[in-house]
Amino acid sequence: MNNKDLKKVVESALDKQKVPHVKLKKIGASKVDVASLTEPSKETRQEYWGKGLTYCAIILIIILVASIIGFIGFHGLETFTKDHVNVFQFLASSDWDPGEGKSHVGAAAMIVTSFSVTLLAALVATPFAIAVALFMTEYSSKKGARFLQSVIELLVGIPSVVYGFLGLTIIVPFIRNIFSGTGFGILSATLVLFVMVLPTITSLTVDSLKAVPSDYRKASLALGATKWQTIYKVILRVASPRIMTAVIFGMACAFGEALAVQMVIGNAVLMPANLVSPSATLTSQLTSQMGNTVMGTLPNNALWSLALLLLIMSLVFNFLVRLIGKRGQK
Repeated sequence: MNNKDLKKVVESALDKQKVPHVKLKKIGASKVDVASLTEPSKETRQEYWGKGLTYCAIILIIILVASIIGFIGFHGLETFTKDHVNVFQFLASSDWDPGEGKSHVGAAAMIVTSFSVTLLAALVATPFAIAVALFMTEYSSKKGARFLQSVIELLVGIPSVVYGFLGLTIIVPFIRNIFSGTGFGILSATLVLFVMVLPTITSLTVDSLKAVPSDYRKASLALGATKWQTIYKVILRVASPRIMTAVIFGMACAFGEALAVQMVIGNAVLMPANLVSPSATLTSQLTSQMGNTVMGTLPNNALWSLALLLLIMSLVFNFLVRLIGKRGQK
């Protein structure tokens, strides 16, 4: 509809008014501002700007993520496409010395150590996290819960280098005195990561327990169940999918931790014989060796392959979180 047609419609509407409006009785068709009726209002323009900024932010994030994945994937695959390293040898061999040639590029020792440290840290931290979360949500007063929440937030805010330094000065000598040897190894890294991932798992577990409807608790208690029976057979079972999600998030944090682990694990690329022998993870090897290689060489490409492996594992952890979340909704 053009401006002339719109003007005719307004004029017809004004003429047909049986009871003219007070504010419109002196308004004729000639005084109607057609432009204000056809142009977008200020609110509409603000909505357009808001949508435009939102879409731009989403597109920027997608481009950024795709660029990171593409960059790491391109350089990580050069080990196999350019240097012709066998993929199975890379994953199964524990001989790691890329400077000696492609037959010495094996990441099995670092893969085993990374998974060992991650799983042990999660196994140690999960019972403590669940116990603290249960105390905060089911037994503690509001003041006690707020105090514990502040302590957890304080642990989250401590830099990883501080955890690594504490592990180097306290945990490593303690393990050396008990088990002899150097004190460096999977056990030291596990204890450091236990303290680091405990706040993450605890916070997410608290949210999981709070999400359980209070009607479930009241119904269980009304049926004669004790407090602990309600917690064990009702609350924990309902919240178990979200608690598993919290554990996986903690494992993802532990798997990607670099600096603190590097300071206490020993950085020896050897297949771990026990929990107190020096070893190395994917992240510790990356942080200690990336500055000592030349871009485009086999040692550098091999480190990019380790980074690609870490990226794949982070994607796997995210997939597991989504999978468990969907099952929990069902």
